[in-house]
Amino acid sequence: MNDIENTQNDPDDVNAAVSESAQKPAGEPDPFVVLENLQLENTGLKDKLLRTLADMENLRRRTEKEVADAKTYGVTSFARDMLTFADNLHRAIANVPAEVRAKAEPAVKSLIEGLELTDRDFASRLERYGVKKLDPQGQKFDPNLHEALFEQPDESVPTGTVVQVIEPGYVIGERVLRPAKVGVSRGGPKG
Repeated sequence: MNDIENTQNDPDDVNAAVSESAQKPAGEPDPFVVLENLQLENTGLKDKLLRTLADMENLRRRTEKEVADAKTYGVTSFARDMLTFADNLHRAIANVPAEVRAKAEPAVKSLIEGLELTDRDFASRLERYGVKKLDPQGQKFDPNLHEALFEQPDESVPTGTVVQVIEPGYVIGERVLRPAKVGVSRGGPKG
């Protein structure tokens, strides 16, 4: 029993036992450091994942918008070129005086009616592709949609009102294909 008491009371033996249990084999890192490093790595990977997911969502939205814009505005150049055709067709119809129409032979009447039908059909086809005609007669002048060619003194309407449309304008979607060429009033009351 003396040996047991001596062992239990000897501080050197207790320190030796504690130091033996606290020592780790060489090359093994502290488990708390390993756990902390894994948690930091996990946090970094979560951050990267969330950023990547956000980037992918932004890319998806941007792609959807570009596809929608391509569908809406893809025909812009072609539509702009066709406006000249629409203007010329409309001018041809407008330049036939009413008295000529009334006295015209049936063949000429049929030709004029065919031109009018073609004009209406062409306008409806343009509208089907999102091209809309602007007819700003009587509206307030808007420099985003109209091009003022001249001012006309007219005290009966507010200043800045479109009093004459020289050439109609066209828009496609929200964009202006061609501004309407107009005459604007001046000298009237403020709008």
